[in-house]
Amino acid sequence: MFGITSETRVFVKTGVTDGRLGYEGLRGLAVKVLEQSPQSGHIFCFCNAAHNRIRLLWWDGTGFLIATKRIERGTFDFPKNEQAVMRMNTAQLQALLNGVQFTRANGGCWR
Repeated sequence: MFGITSETRVFVKTGVTDGRLGYEGLRGLAVKVLEQSPQSGHIFCFCNAAHNRIRLLWWDGTGFLIATKRIERGTFDFPKNEQAVMRMNTAQLQALLNGVQFTRANGGCWR
């Protein structure tokens, strides 16, 4: 729909990100923390301190798009390590957004 394919990479800034950040703030994190070009066409993923909101930053070729998902009950199983940067594919991102609990399955993948 938005040109996101299985080839699209997802870069995750682990730990807490200020939920008030807008386009420029998230773009700055993509450059400084994730060390990626925000205009690459890849998705950049961030989570708030309560782990109930995930924000995605994506460049569609003409401008930036920010998408936010707020979970109504519970929390997202988001990696908590403040210093780490992770990569995932779009299928893993979809599982995360659908509420899959990674830390409880097979010993966890967020170690």
